[in-house]
Amino acid sequence: MAKAVEYKMFEGCTIGNRIPFIEASARKVFDKLGIKTSEAPFACCPDPVGFNSTDHTSWLAMGARNLTLAEAEEKDIVSLCNGCFQTLKAVNHELTHDEHEKEKVNGFLKAIGREFKGTINVYHFVEVLYNLGLDKIKEVLKIDLSGMKLACHTGCHYNRPSEIMQTDDPMKPVKLRELVEVTGATAVDYEEEMLCCGSGVSNAEEEPGLQILINKFNSALNAGAEAFVVVCPACFQQMDTNQRNAGKLADTEFKIPILYLTELLALAMGFKADDLGLKFHRARLTSLLEKYNLK
Repeated sequence: MAKAVEYKMFEGCTIGNRIPFIEASARKVFDKLGIKTSEAPFACCPDPVGFNSTDHTSWLAMGARNLTLAEAEEKDIVSLCNGCFQTLKAVNHELTHDEHEKEKVNGFLKAIGREFKGTINVYHFVEVLYNLGLDKIKEVLKIDLSGMKLACHTGCHYNRPSEIMQTDDPMKPVKLRELVEVTGATAVDYEEEMLCCGSGVSNAEEEPGLQILINKFNSALNAGAEAFVVVCPACFQQMDTNQRNAGKLADTEFKIPILYLTELLALAMGFKADDLGLKFHRARLTSLLEKYNLK
């Protein structure tokens, strides 16, 4: 497999087009830690649920085309998005283990002068940070976040299907929690930690999806959480953008800050909120930032 001295960054459609401040925080954190990345003319991953279930062959071909771009440079991929990570890793796995599908997909790729070989790996950014080492991360932190209580949410596609993703324990993931706690913050235990955020359900029918989100919010709040930490752009948008709608359905007002892991780490590294674009979050972080002198 390729030596991951430098990764090809795969930020995905949602982050690049709708929440680019997430990418900004990731780049700041990577630079601070010496994690090298470079660009490639990637296209949509594509979506591991809707697109895949509609046309599996096209899903494989589009995913394979992305993989060949990294293969051409002998560089592994690091994904900032759960869905993109699942697609690219699953496509890589299927085509590596199924010669019939690989031959069929390469027949399509031949038309654009490309060939899938299966010579690289795909990593979630949580894996890359965790494998770098908690001690190395701690060395560049400037602000101790002791006292801050955070609810971790890995999301569904981060470690499922577990036999392919192999990122963490699918029922009790620890890597995100340990990365959160390296900042001094406490990752609270809450009953609905492994519950979906409801984003996928909301795409089909909004109210059940929002009810899932309400259950998740209430569970974390009851455990004393002050904010959520997420690693998926779809989960981020469901929790941040749809928080007001969830409050209306529950006849309450949720005011829960939602942080991407890279935003939390960047704050602990000493980056200012304005430098990270935190003002673009729908759920305001003002009170949390003031409480821990992060303004």
